[in-house]
Parts: sequence; C-alpha cells; structure tokens
Amino acid sequence: MRFGYTLMTEQAGPKELVRHARAAEECGFAFEVSSDHYFPWLDEQGHAPYAWSVLGAVSQVTERVELLSFVTCPTVRYHPAVVAQKAATVSLLSDNRFILGLGAGENLNEHVVGRGWPPANVRHEMLSEAVEIIGELFDGGYVNFSGQHFRVDSAKLWDLPERRTPIAVAVSGQQSVERFAPVADAMITTEPNGELVKAWDAERTQVREDTTRKFAQLPVSFGTDREAAERRAHEQFRWFSGGWKVNAELPGTVAFAGATQYVRQADVAQSIPCGADVDAIVEAVKPFAEAGFTDLALVQIGGDQQDPFFEFAKSDLLPALEKAFG
Repeated sequence: MRFGYTLMTEQAGPKELVRHARAAEECGFAFEVSSDHYFPWLDEQGHAPYAWSVLGAVSQVTERVELLSFVTCPTVRYHPAVVAQKAATVSLLSDNRFILGLGAGENLNEHVVGRGWPPANVRHEMLSEAVEIIGELFDGGYVNFSGQHFRVDSAKLWDLPERRTPIAVAVSGQQSVERFAPVADAMITTEPNGELVKAWDAERTQVREDTTRKFAQLPVSFGTDREAAERRAHEQFRWFSGGWKVNAELPGTVAFAGATQYVRQADVAQSIPCGADVDAIVEAVKPFAEAGFTDLALVQIGGDQQDPFFEFAKSDLLPALEKAFG
C-alpha cells in the first residue's frame, strides 16, 4: 500500500500549495493528489485557486512523486477536449508522473457556469462520453465526436507525452463500476468498501487480464492539542459527514453550513482521527487496506497546519504506516 498527500485547494492559496507539495515529497510521501474546486466546502476553509495552474507549478518543484487530479469533472465547467489538453500538458511538464482523475462532479463547483445541474444518471452519461473523448485524444490524431451530450469537431492534441496519460475514475456503486471499470486505468472512491473493489476487479478482468490501482482518501486532523485538532476538524470538515450523494447536490457554502449545523464536534472526532496518536491513524487506515485499496491519500485538515504535519509524517506517521501496510 502506498501513501500520498492531498493538496487541498479549498484550504490553502496557490503559493502555499506549491510549497506544501515540495515539502510532502521531501518528507517521503509517494504521490500527491489535488482537488479541483471553484468553491470551498465551507466559508471557514476560505480558498479555491485554479488547480491546473497549481499542478503545473507543482510539476516543476517536485521530481519523484506521482501527481493526480482528485478529481476533475470534465462535463460542465470544463469541456472534455480541454481537459485532455491540460492533462497532456501536465504529463509533459511532470515527465510522465501525472494521472488524470475524473469524476461526475458536484453542484458546488459546476453551477458557476449557469448550465444547471443534471440528475445523477445524466451526469454519469456525460462522464462516460467525456472519458471516451479524452481517451481518443490521448491516442493521438484528429477526433470527431457526436454524442448525446458533447460534440467535438476535428480536435487534436499537438503535444502528447510518450506515455499515454492514465485515467482514473471516481465511482460510488455498481452502476458506475460497470460503466467505467472496463475503460479506466484506476479506480477512485472515498469509503473503504471492499465489495466495490471486488466488483471493480471483476468488471475489469472481463475485458483485460489485469487489475488496477484503487485510490482512496482519508482526512486527519493532526495536532499536539487534541481539543484544538477536534475543533479544527469540526469547523472545516463537518461537510464530510453528509456523504457524496448529498455533497454532490448542494449548491454553495451556505447550503453546506445549513446542512451541517447540527453536526457536533464529537461526531466529527468519531469519524476523523484527531490529535497526535499514530495508532489512531493506523487503525483508521486498516479498513482501506483490508478492502484492497492500493493507494491512500491523507488530508491534513487546516491550511495553516501543514508544516507540523510534515514533521510528524516524516518522523512518526509514514514509518508506522509503512511498517503496518507497506
């Protein structure tokens, strides 16, 4: 199992994120994932720089770590042909260290272009067409496409990396697994669902004689003052309690604040490791390892709390995780 670091664009500005990326590589993380938001989840987080500018800069201050978009919605705010172009560019800038992570998106970020927010089944149809378009562009040559949701007119990527950029797709249930496992290079999800992993591998091996990497994410709130760490987790991450079926639908930070107004600090602390207890984080990782995930990205909650987390990760956390799961 490999452990990564999350560049959370909702809680830090662009220059800080680039500095965090370099520090995360130096302290030993194997990969780095970046969220791709237009809005933070809550006003308290306070940031939302353009992820793709950040990724370009990160590619130049890191040398070893893999980079992933985690995840980009290629259907409303972005056209899939443009997503393919910027993904190929980041692949070139990073010397083939980039994986394009795609998902069906959230209303929170996609509403800004004024096209409305389609129902979940339509969003998956759109994502399926987008994955097809991006894959064809990654294959090289001119692409024309006429689908139910997208059109592409004689598009071509003029700068392609030698290695075809891998595509990872976020899934949440059997329907999305059946749709994307045969065409994606890796799986992304948020919960340690072993049945989802098994279903992904089963669908995958029907079309190819290999399984793929499975990525997930785990928030933590490290701090030597446990009470302060719990308060920070509640203030900035109580939105996480809603689950993705809810989180995908709410239109803005005010909605998330209202939806989570009755979530208690104790509720958040029960689901997110808070404080400086290495064993608590190891216990939180176990369900992901047992479910069959190959890669887990950690989120340190609090944009101004990254430096002490890096020290903790280098000296205590990463050695413990590698001993237990590596």
